Amino acid sequence: MVHLIEKRGLSGSVQVESAGTGAWHVGERADPRSQETAIKRGVPLPSRARQFTAVDFTRFDYVLAMDRSNFEALRDLDEGAAEKRLYMFRNFDPTVSGTPDVPDPYYGGPNGFDDVFELCLRACEGLLEHVLTNHEL
Repeated sequence: MVHLIEKRGLSGSVQVESAGTGAWHVGERADPRSQETAIKRGVPLPSRARQFTAVDFTRFDYVLAMDRSNFEALRDLDEGAAEKRLYMFRNFDPTVSGTPDVPDPYYGGPNGFDDVFELCLRACEGLLEHVLTNHEL
């Protein structure tokens, strides 16, 4: 998403952060396979993992869950705030059908990371269009 925002010249207008619902990888960089997949497409992944907190609901207009399990965990942090800001990430992917979960690339076979990158790219493009259409940027 950061890459798409930079390409559109919107870096000063849109803030993006990534956070997990658990603390398992706090401070770590993205999985090397994720980094390799992104770099092949000219997309750097410089961020480090952090854990989402309820305060993040006040910092962001959109909180995006990658799967139903994370959606429920995020909603449990603050149901009132979540009701206004929490979305399934792939709801912004125009090609999604069925369950809008992002599959775990670890279990996606030899193309798992490539496939997940592509569907995340589509969802990011859809989200960016949604933001541009619904906010004055």
